Amino acid sequence: MSGTFDVGFNRRLALGDRPALVVIDFVQAYLKPSSPLYAGVESARAACASLLQAARAAGIPILHTNVSFQPGGKDGGIFYRKLPALSCFERGLHPELTEFGVGLEPAAGETLIVKQYASAFFGTSLAATLISQRVDTLLIAGVSTSGCVRATAVDACQHGFIPVVVRDAVGDRASGPHEANLYDLQAKYAEVMSLDEVVVYLTHAGGLRAQ
Repeated sequence: MSGTFDVGFNRRLALGDRPALVVIDFVQAYLKPSSPLYAGVESARAACASLLQAARAAGIPILHTNVSFQPGGKDGGIFYRKLPALSCFERGLHPELTEFGVGLEPAAGETLIVKQYASAFFGTSLAATLISQRVDTLLIAGVSTSGCVRATAVDACQHGFIPVVVRDAVGDRASGPHEANLYDLQAKYAEVMSLDEVVVYLTHAGGLRAQ
């Protein structure tokens, strides 16, 4: 890109001292090859499991999201109408697809956010939950990079949380939209960091929380 782009975009944000982790929709609907939403993100699943371990060791708040629609999907509005594959999240229709991936299940005390739209913030209690715990930085993992991850990262920025998208722990169905969205998020809205970088950050943040 041109020098003008480099000067006008891509400024680095200093991370805060009170992070939380949100894992976006890492359920079997995206992991089972027979699912209409299968994303082929096994490497991201493994990285997310490692990220969860590090976050738990650091003692930070951890939240998980999943998707649930009433029968017929009326509470999904235009999003549901645009993406018919979301019907697998209708309550009672395919319960096996709504189960969390192996190694990604919420642990006791971790918060579950149920959503109907792409962003984990839209129409949910996520912002209030984070504010009540004085969170300043939101680590984001899950699927898909160009959809719910991006929407959540942009909304985190707009709600005043520093968004950190963990590159290794997010995935998409194709490399093009995955890389393009990571590039754009880093340029305009968020920090995109590797799993190794985030683990180092969590070690520091965990030490601060223990003081």
